[in-house]
Amino acid sequence: MGILNVTPDSFSDGGRFDRPDAAVARAETMAAEGAPLIDIGGESTRPGAAPVDVEEETRRVVPVVAAVARRLPGVWVSIDTSKAEVARRALDAGARLVNDVSALSDPAMATVLHEHRAPAVLMHRRGDPRTMQDNPVYTDVIAAIASFFEERLAFAAAHGLPRTNFLLDPGLGFGKTTAHNLTILRRLGEFQRFGLPLLIGASRKSFIGRALGGETTPLPPADREEGSLAAALWAAAKGARVLRVHDVRAAARALTLWRALAG
Repeated sequence: MGILNVTPDSFSDGGRFDRPDAAVARAETMAAEGAPLIDIGGESTRPGAAPVDVEEETRRVVPVVAAVARRLPGVWVSIDTSKAEVARRALDAGARLVNDVSALSDPAMATVLHEHRAPAVLMHRRGDPRTMQDNPVYTDVIAAIASFFEERLAFAAAHGLPRTNFLLDPGLGFGKTTAHNLTILRRLGEFQRFGLPLLIGASRKSFIGRALGGETTPLPPADREEGSLAAALWAAAKGARVLRVHDVRAAARALTLWRALAG
């Protein structure tokens, strides 16, 4: 899954693809490099990010969704949003998957998914982007995430949404310390008990910078690519079905060799 942020303030590529022509060109490049899914987002979810209203987020994403869906019919377009109205407009424009980092916290999201018969990603996080990294504490981070998934899947079922319509994302970097994130990757296979595809988004995240450079001297996003590839390959070996990445070509090549070695 290639990441396409059409935002001015995302942590890694903010401002690079916030013009529709630049965004569509980037989508075409990622598709050519091997991305069968492209995740388009119009609101930064980095720690400390300010919220964006529905109309502004719609203005950013819908023209890009429509253009990418039209020009790349063989690629699945995902809309990265927690707002039901943005999801509805993006699905109407050609998106086929909703990547909801709030896991259906918008009361209307379940209705939108039901009406469009659209699959979705349920992601775990604690708090919102402004507060989620304020000293997150868990007795057992894996148990907490598993309990969250059970509750969200039960909520979805109560709203008529089939369990098989969902992918699960443990939410690396969303209300977790470096130690929590490493634990999630080490024990990722435990989430296979849900019988649903796992999505992992480790690409260029701060925990990689801290694991490589130290808690007080983390590597900047531009220097996290090698660590991102290591995390992606580890996640694939632990059963992840979807890897959300910035550098599609590097990830696709690394996965191709990994699969050849795995037989």
